[in-house]
Amino acid sequence: MSESAEDEARIRRARYPVALAAGIGCYVLAVIAGMLALVEGYGPGLLAPLWIAHGVLLIVLIRKLGARESSTYATLFILATSLMSVYVADMAREDLTLQQRGEEVTAIVVREWRDAAEGRKARDYKYALERQDGTAVPGPEMKATTDRYDVGQVVTVIEDPKGELRPQTPGQADATGEALGSAAFALTALGSVGWMTWRGSDTARGRDARKRGPGRMQKGYKAVTRNHSAQAEQEEKLREALRTYPADRRGYIKVEPEEYPDLSQGRAARIAWEAGLRAEAVSNRGSWCFKEHVIEEVPHD
Repeated sequence: MSESAEDEARIRRARYPVALAAGIGCYVLAVIAGMLALVEGYGPGLLAPLWIAHGVLLIVLIRKLGARESSTYATLFILATSLMSVYVADMAREDLTLQQRGEEVTAIVVREWRDAAEGRKARDYKYALERQDGTAVPGPEMKATTDRYDVGQVVTVIEDPKGELRPQTPGQADATGEALGSAAFALTALGSVGWMTWRGSDTARGRDARKRGPGRMQKGYKAVTRNHSAQAEQEEKLREALRTYPADRRGYIKVEPEEYPDLSQGRAARIAWEAGLRAEAVSNRGSWCFKEHVIEEVPHD
């Protein structure tokens, strides 16, 4: 294949992940919106299989971005942030509904109690309320995480005329915090898709470099340093370095790839694996780093 043809192929591969990533991002947002619409009327019996199916499809799509080694962890992270986005948005929806159809009334606390102890579960405080005319405030009891009110205390609350939502104080019914939190979780999920797109393109560049063989910088290094040693000699030199080089403060043995112009990173990873080490794929800053346990391992040639 000619150099121009290889460049065109690389451009096509670069465009494809961007379009795929945009599609995955739209899909993640659509799932969040769809689950938010379903969570109010359906229980875990239906939602759990839907989340599982979403995770299976998502991992297939993420793998197509190219970074297969970390796709499972990224999928679990996106699932977790999407689930939290739906959960927090559902809380915000209840607050917004109460603000829209609720009525502000003055009530009196007539009874106070705490939830029964259930392991390490937090015990909320519950309050039964009555209007000043003696009628009960409709809906479930008011809830708080701390002991805020005493029996006989007068409070201003927003009650739900339909009796479906808990009464809340005007400050508790503010949905701004929940809305911002839900948006933050959704953006985090999208950011993970972007990160995996970058990781996939970085992996693709590494594959292209291995297919092309020694690059211009490597050839230039050989010409300047007059290092024309054969590949076998460079492999033996790397083995010696892995045996004798001291580890840095992070525990990595670090070598410079320019010293091994005829070796790909994948081949170096194979040599390190034979020596009981793993090649690190992230945060190398241009060097080759080796350690017994790494964050993400470089695939072997």
